[in-house]
Amino acid sequence: MSHLSGVPRRQFLQGLAALGTVSLIPEFAFTAQAPATQPYRIDTHCHFSSPGFIAEITARKTGQKALMDWTPAMTIEAMDRDGVATSITSTSEPNVWFGDDAAARKLARECNDYAARLMADHPKRFGMFATLPLPDVDGALKEIEYALDTLNADGVCFMTSYEGKYLGDPMFAPVMEELNRRKAIAYTHPFRAACCQNLLPNGWLTGIELSNDTTRTIASLLFSGAVARYSDIRFIWSHGGGSVPFLIGRFGGAARELPNGLIYELQKFYYDTAQIYNPYALAALTKLVPIPHILFGTDYPFNAAETVAKGLRDYDFSASDLHAIERDNAVALFPKYKSV
Repeated sequence: MSHLSGVPRRQFLQGLAALGTVSLIPEFAFTAQAPATQPYRIDTHCHFSSPGFIAEITARKTGQKALMDWTPAMTIEAMDRDGVATSITSTSEPNVWFGDDAAARKLARECNDYAARLMADHPKRFGMFATLPLPDVDGALKEIEYALDTLNADGVCFMTSYEGKYLGDPMFAPVMEELNRRKAIAYTHPFRAACCQNLLPNGWLTGIELSNDTTRTIASLLFSGAVARYSDIRFIWSHGGGSVPFLIGRFGGAARELPNGLIYELQKFYYDTAQIYNPYALAALTKLVPIPHILFGTDYPFNAAETVAKGLRDYDFSASDLHAIERDNAVALFPKYKSV
């Protein structure tokens, strides 16, 4: 028996026939899968592109066609199709700094104003992680103040590294101190590190190397003791924390810098599901990380929410744990989206 929104097809057709409208409904409407509920998922890993950012990556031939073609309308259509109520947007790599601090500040401001307009034009459908013009520390501090105090951003977006320096480096201490003072949320997206972009031909290493850069920056924060010094920053790591769950045995030396121990710090972090929605990666992540610290993330427009959701459904999550990952954990971190 075919169903549409829980109503048997025959009963639905009879109702339409009584209204004289059945001939207006194409047959494919009954074979397509209809959403069972209103959109409810919260996507914490959704990229957007301001016009200036599109111009930069197009001119620099980064190859990120999905970002170049991005539009708000396409994103909302995908969200509605795949059951996403809210997407918290962020700028993808290569971010906004290309050697000129003034230009980076200008582009970061454009990105943040554009993301804020998305929030204003589509209330509760979009949130934002503010783009920072790092490695320009002074510019980043100004943008943190503007984005969090004026634009009401949900947090900030770091890249994993800047000019070969990782987030535990002392040069970033003023930024970390300010975010710690604010008890801010810091989402982090991997960067294509200069050291390792061309180790394999045809860009085959890119996806692997992005995850490795996440691992490097987490290691930097742990081994430097920065996570303990800035204990009120709530870090979100893309792609399940890269290879950290698998390499946990290699992180033991960080414990001497961490008064509460290594596992305590790793379990304080939050981790999104982008690119790790397979049983092998999920097994490692869920062994290390408590369910309340796993967030639904898609990597849109490089991936679809339903693709990620299917991978999560196919894993051995209870219904309550699955709903927590897809929505409840994000609501706990971002209470303003509870009513969405």
